[in-house]
Amino acid sequence: MKAIVFDVFGTVVDWRSSLIHQFAELGKELGYELPGEALADQWRQLYAPSMDRVRKGEIPWTNLDDLHRESLVQLLDQHGIVLNEATIDRINPFWHQLTPWPDVQRGLKRLKEDYIIGTLTNGNVSLMVDVARHAELPWDMIFCAELFEHYKPDAEVYLGACRLLRLPPEEVMLCAAHNADLRAARALGMKTAFIPRPTEYGPQQQKDLAAEEAWDFVAEDFIALSEQLGK
Repeated sequence: MKAIVFDVFGTVVDWRSSLIHQFAELGKELGYELPGEALADQWRQLYAPSMDRVRKGEIPWTNLDDLHRESLVQLLDQHGIVLNEATIDRINPFWHQLTPWPDVQRGLKRLKEDYIIGTLTNGNVSLMVDVARHAELPWDMIFCAELFEHYKPDAEVYLGACRLLRLPPEEVMLCAAHNADLRAARALGMKTAFIPRPTEYGPQQQKDLAAEEAWDFVAEDFIALSEQLGK
């Protein structure tokens, strides 16, 4: 194995707490409280359906930032929250400022000593560059759906990263907190590592609490994964 690619939202960064915090700060500035938890959760719930519209050919290729903005406008309307365009344009990049889980920076630095490390995400390039800079993530490369104009779990994303690395799938491992993502990668010959993030979706999380299959590696966090790999 020569490279490890990582799912980002939920696996590397705590998107939910980050969004809730940013909504709270914006509410203070606006002078009224925004329903930050509901907005964060519902915004994320629209993530997969919005990408499905692209997968099914209902709309042409659209990057995640633009899909997020469409979903945000829909949510604000549902909640009866009236904001001007400039404020909406400030909220949409909340996804660019996400905090990593506590083990991530140290774990990635250790893994980077022996492996190529990069993202394998549905986020677009500019989004991932901003997340990397904000969270101080030491990626060697950003692989994302935008490069291949397909969203995971389409095979083009996983195989596209392997192709650009000039490595066969069996020499590349996907690390993710989501069993479905790992299933798609393993079906294409990639190695797999499961990292549970049991609070990704908040206290009521009901999925991805544990490994559902015998993945190549299962570790409590990135540091533990580095130790399993001999670091």
